[in-house]
This record gives sequence, structure tokens and C-alpha cells, in this order.
Amino acid sequence: MWLPALHAGPGRCMLPRGIREDDGGAVGNMAKIELGSTLRVLEPYPGILAFYDGRIPGVRAWSDAPNWLDDGAFALGCASYAVIDGEEALVYDTHISLAHATLIRRRLEAAGVTRIRVVLSHWHDDHVAGNEVFADCEIIAHRLTLEALLANRAAIESADPPIRPLVLPNRTFEGSLSLEVGRLAVELHPADIHSHDGVVLLVPAHDLLLAGDTLEEPITYVAEPERLEAHLADLARMAGLPFRRILPNHGAEAVIAAGGYGRELITATELYVRRLLLCRAEPDLATRTLRDFAPDIFALPGISYFEPYEAVHAGNVAKVLARAGTVSAA
Repeated sequence: MWLPALHAGPGRCMLPRGIREDDGGAVGNMAKIELGSTLRVLEPYPGILAFYDGRIPGVRAWSDAPNWLDDGAFALGCASYAVIDGEEALVYDTHISLAHATLIRRRLEAAGVTRIRVVLSHWHDDHVAGNEVFADCEIIAHRLTLEALLANRAAIESADPPIRPLVLPNRTFEGSLSLEVGRLAVELHPADIHSHDGVVLLVPAHDLLLAGDTLEEPITYVAEPERLEAHLADLARMAGLPFRRILPNHGAEAVIAAGGYGRELITATELYVRRLLLCRAEPDLATRTLRDFAPDIFALPGISYFEPYEAVHAGNVAKVLARAGTVSAA
């Protein structure tokens, strides 16, 4: 595999490289790339690195067949993060493949990091796929994340692409957890948003929240439709944490590179979830495109329409309506 040189500078990114046609030619109009060859390294704050890949039109990284990597994380854009101080680093999620995780580890070690710990934001494939690269490190997760990984281990290891072997966290916690990365304090807080086991990471020195998938731009991905009311309650609780800017795992590269989103991202998520819940009583809402479903979201500062989220929106509506039908039948 050809691996690009990685460069990071404050607020800057490495432009995508390594895009090429597969040996057998492009699949339809889609170019094929080597996994990790288009990874960009951003530095939105001193000592905070974002490892970003995807959102490249006409490009696939795994296969031409439908799969979780190309049609989810890569199409929508995916970042994982590292908090660095001196010789220590805390990696927040291990990205979408072993190739990506290897690049992350190489980048940290090249910067003089000798101690790496990992925090998992939740149990989904695109956040744990690179765990094996960090198997010799402390991998920290909420107790609920370990339980979900164990319960779904067979499906994860047989997924397309497979995550095999699935390396599990070796340290768990409940409630909140305070850590130090060198001299830098960080805080882990549970957040029942998107996934029941979500964990967000506060970096008080930068007034910064690393949000995992609790917040996406422009809209959330509904993974647990039965928990939307609980998600709303935890969105309100999360809004009470002390931070000024937000770095999500799925968002616009340029915004992440420039320092992230404001609290409007929480407002947008709350508006969208409440609108989804209205679909149960207002069937007309379910027929609308994303742009027409919640135009007030796109009037908020920093929230932009991104066409690939139309498919996410359609799936969200279908899950909410199916859940409503199940509840009514019961």
C-alpha cells in the first residue's frame, strides 16, 4: 500500500492524494483508492489532531458493492482525533480501517509520542475498526460500550468489511472519568445520543468538546429510534457542559480544520430529532426531502446542506415510522 506523507499545521489540511483507478479500471464512474491514501491530517488547535477521510465525490475506498465503510463513514466524511501533550497522546476512536489506524499511530510516534491511550466514543464499526493497531495500548470505553461490542462481536467480525479480530477495550468506566494527557486535563462524559453508550470528551484548556457521533452536521444518524426521547434529554444535559466549540466525527472538513462548530450544532440536532418525532402524527413530513423537512436547521450559523445526508434522512424517517407502527401494534 502506498502511504502518503502526512502534514499538519494549525488550521491546515493535506489535500487528498493517491486517488487512482483500480488495476481493473474504475467501477462505473467511481475511482478506487488504497485504504488510507486520502487521509488528511488537520490541526484545529495546538496539540489536537483530526485524522479526516472521505467526502470525495466519485471515490470509493473498499468495494463497489454496498458496504458500511464506503456508503457510511467515507461518503459522509469521518474523523478521529488525538489529544497530544509532550510524549503522551489520547486517541479518540481508531478510525475506519487498520490502514487508517496505522497511519495515525505512525504520525503520533513520528511526533515523539511514546505513550498512547485510546478512548472509544461508542461501539459502532467506523469507530473501532482500527483497534487492533492499538492492542498493546490502554483502550478505554464505557461499560455499556464493552457490553455492546461483546453482544455484537459476531456481526462486527463478519461485516463488510470485516473487523476481525475485534479488539475489545481493556479498561471500562461508569459515570464520568477524568484523565491527564501530559499536563492537559480531559474529561469523559456519557451521552445517550445516537447510541446508548456514547462518550464525549471535554478538553477544558481549549473550551472544546469532541462529540463522537452524538452530533453530526447537518443531521444525526438515527441508530436507536426507540431512544429518541432519551437522546433529547441528553442533548439538553450535554448543552450544560462547559465548552465553546465542537469537533464531531462526521462533519465538514473545512469547518473542523478551522476550529469546529458552535453550539448551534446542538440546536440543529434537537430541532431535527423533534421534527422526526412529529412524523408519527404528521405523515406529510415523512414525504419531504431533507432540505424541505427542516429548513430552520439550515438557517442556523455553520449548518450546511450536504446531499449525501438525504439517504441518511430517508433512513431515519423510515426507522421512526417503523418504530411508531410497532408501538401502535403493541
